[in-house]
Amino acid sequence: MKILILNGPNLNLLGKREPTIYGDQNFNVYLTNLQAKFSDHTIDYVQSNIEGDLINTLHQADERYTGIILNAGGYAHTSVALADAVAAIKTPVISVHISNIYQRESERHQELLSQYVVGGIFGLGLQSYQLAIQHLLTL
Repeated sequence: MKILILNGPNLNLLGKREPTIYGDQNFNVYLTNLQAKFSDHTIDYVQSNIEGDLINTLHQADERYTGIILNAGGYAHTSVALADAVAAIKTPVISVHISNIYQRESERHQELLSQYVVGGIFGLGLQSYQLAIQHLLTL
């Protein structure tokens, strides 16, 4: 199986940014461990703070990957264009959020992507990515 993890804005700061919300582990360290745990599969990683780059990556990834794990960060709550990109591709997408978006500010309670993804995981920290991979392996 070939999986793409696509992280959006500010997720390059994991381990530094608000560790009480997002934890203190750097994502690249976590990714290395995740790739080792699922060594029979290819797990690629892209992070961008730019909405258009995320959209282009989704378009390019379509049908090149078996599944996509998308943490769109703040764009999950604001970007109709990103939601449209998820809706336009055939590759299954799972949405993840490290924090529990429903225990946070009210503007984070709506996720525009949710109607287009096969499922979503939120509030389980970095483990959300592992759980998403495990689900993709069942599809």
